[in-house]
Amino acid sequence: MKLKYRLVYYLFGLLLGLFFVIKFLGAKAEAKGVEFCYLPNCRVLKELRNKSLNFSPEAQATLEENWINLDDIRNTLKYGDVDFSKSNKPYKNGKIYLIEGKTTQNEEINITMINYTSKVILEKIEKK
Repeated sequence: MKLKYRLVYYLFGLLLGLFFVIKFLGAKAEAKGVEFCYLPNCRVLKELRNKSLNFSPEAQATLEENWINLDDIRNTLKYGDVDFSKSNKPYKNGKIYLIEGKTTQNEEINITMINYTSKVILEKIEKK
């Protein structure tokens, strides 16, 4: 058998095997609630979501203005983008993170959070 036919058979089998592995193992991981976060943005957001969330007085006042709600904050912590040029810097015995996201009304927002070892404080919420 020629080399190009061997290569085609090999690649076809490899792709078929990868499809089945992703299909079955992916479904198994989803059923157990496992999330695979290997990229830095995903890892930071997952860490911030898993800790208890506290609010600073400034953030609490912004939430009471009713242009943003807690669901917008949760969605930003799930689907937002961490600005690493302004994040991961020491701040008040923790590290500060700036996360860019959107509200349910599709307004762009920036939230600033301080990550401590046992909790996360929502420092401020700003419109872009």
